[in-house]
Amino acid sequence: MIVKTEDLGKNSFKITVEVDADVFEKAYQQAYQKNKNKIQIQGFRKGKAPLALIEKVYGSGVFYEDAADAVINDTYAQAAEESGLDIVSRPEVDIEQVEKGKSLIYTAKVAVKPEVKLGTYKGVEVEKKEIEVTDSEIDAEIDKLRDQNSRSITVEDRAVEDGDTIKLDYEGSVDGVPFEGGKAEDAELVIGSHTFIDNFEEQLIGMNIGDEKDINVTFPEEYHAENLKGKPAVFKCKINAITRKELPEADDEFAQEVSEFDTLAELKEDIKKKLSEGKEKELKQAKEDEVLAKVIETSEMDIPDAMIENEARNMVEDFASRIQQQGMPFEQYLKYSGMNAMQFVQQTKPQALKRVQARLVLEAIVEAEKIEVSPEEVDQEFTTMAEMYKMEKDKIKELVVGKELENMKRNIAVGKAADLIREAAIEK
Repeated sequence: MIVKTEDLGKNSFKITVEVDADVFEKAYQQAYQKNKNKIQIQGFRKGKAPLALIEKVYGSGVFYEDAADAVINDTYAQAAEESGLDIVSRPEVDIEQVEKGKSLIYTAKVAVKPEVKLGTYKGVEVEKKEIEVTDSEIDAEIDKLRDQNSRSITVEDRAVEDGDTIKLDYEGSVDGVPFEGGKAEDAELVIGSHTFIDNFEEQLIGMNIGDEKDINVTFPEEYHAENLKGKPAVFKCKINAITRKELPEADDEFAQEVSEFDTLAELKEDIKKKLSEGKEKELKQAKEDEVLAKVIETSEMDIPDAMIENEARNMVEDFASRIQQQGMPFEQYLKYSGMNAMQFVQQTKPQALKRVQARLVLEAIVEAEKIEVSPEEVDQEFTTMAEMYKMEKDKIKELVVGKELENMKRNIAVGKAADLIREAAIEK
């Protein structure tokens, strides 16, 4: 295999890879074996037609694409390593030569990590901020605990009030015609949650069990269903049941039931401590973000477009994976947001640029300060990962090896660089 590189400018390179003819021939034969069972030629049972006849009927290049894809998949990683380039993007591959009996030649356009001319990164001035935990914030946390430990009381002697949970039947229509998804029986709804269209829940207040009423609403212009956007609608509603929450009193007995503390005062003190720790963490991150933004402003780097595109796509893939885990397919999310996948990537690019800039600057600081990672720090990271994924540390160590281990060490070093610039900042 022969690998050549060409500088295209702006930290972009073209890698030209020439793979021996015998390697391509082997891949071509494998492509034939893989696909022959899909091909039917008169006079032969499916999968039994000889290669020469298939080529005569379908053309000599019938399996070129599959064979070329296989060779590229098998050789690109080695070619990228042999190029000596610090590649930071997915390759844009083009096939230059593909023919039986000849070497396969393909090119891969890639972005490489740009050099960073660091600006001032020590002694950056930032605004000094203090944290404060107020009594109202503590009370709000107590109220959350009360709500979590509330009980549901059936209501039969009064009408619906704000905050009640009701069960109702409803059927919606536009211009007298029912629409898809507009009907339900015994649907549960918390009044004041604004789960339904604006003003829907408010119109149910004052109704009693068994009451029926027409609720008039207008769908918002940005509603996800095209046929309902901005349309006035009528929902025929019937109240089936009303329940209310009964919250426990906030006293010492309550504290004993929901925590390891004997008194409400002790519980509040613990809540204050946790809120303080959370605010300290947020303040630390905000300070780091502010310092890093100022370092980026005074630094110089020529970031290739492909690097930003690559980061944006990675961010979109991560987002799609997260919402998929929450039960919503990414395609459905795109439908509700009114965007296609490409538009979503484009929308993500400004944030992707900031991420790329931050990473490049911090990696440059790692090099400038000669930051190293100790075995103890690596071991601590393994401990953290084991706790996070609820796995044995030795099992994590078996899985994180080679490039993954090097990436982990690099991430630790980058974190130390972030600590360095934050701690060296001057608060005024």
